[in-house]
Amino acid sequence: MSVSRRRRHSRGYSDSRRTQDERRSRTRARLLDATMECLVELGWSGTSTTEVARRAGVSRGAQQHHYPTKMALVAAALEHLLAAQRLAYETAFAVLPPERHNVEGALDLLWEVFRGRPAKALLELAMAARTDEELRELCRDLDGRILDAILDTFDRLFPQNALPEDFAPVVLRSLYATFVGLSVQNALDDDAHGHQRAVLQMIKDIARLIIPDPGPAAPPRGPDGGLH
Repeated sequence: MSVSRRRRHSRGYSDSRRTQDERRSRTRARLLDATMECLVELGWSGTSTTEVARRAGVSRGAQQHHYPTKMALVAAALEHLLAAQRLAYETAFAVLPPERHNVEGALDLLWEVFRGRPAKALLELAMAARTDEELRELCRDLDGRILDAILDTFDRLFPQNALPEDFAPVVLRSLYATFVGLSVQNALDDDAHGHQRAVLQMIKDIARLIIPDPGPAAPPRGPDGGLH
């Protein structure tokens, strides 16, 4: 085979492999998104690999090729949901107007995340794990992983906070527990009477006392200490 033919063959193989990888990634994404929708709309007991494949628009054979069992599918969906939640939150915070780059804006966004469909799917898994031994093993460290992500995100969003080192984790764990409870209530009544909104406002009022807004940047000073 000539050098030029080898190069064409190599390039063709590379393009074909890339196309296969992209097709595989798209199929998996459809399956994982369909799993989330099933968990939200049908619950854990109503979620089946057959229904997930139908909603994803793929054959049962394709579904079994990627995720042979319901538990394998849900395990992959859990990782997918956690990663998507974190990325969505950080992206949304980054595009907030400057005046909302504060703890109040961060809490409003966090509440939006807890009311979203991915969070509802994760909550469904956590609740179902109470009576399903195999699922409980899968979800055993779910709370810890979410808390770790919240702590890490908080440190990066508010690097100048003056909180004691051991204080922030306790506060954020309390906040997480409160938001979980509020999200359960919200799933039942969609805050028809404004109770969850009132609790959220109280949390924001307290949070502003703990982490005040940084305020506008001070104007630069010259060598003599005067304002420029």
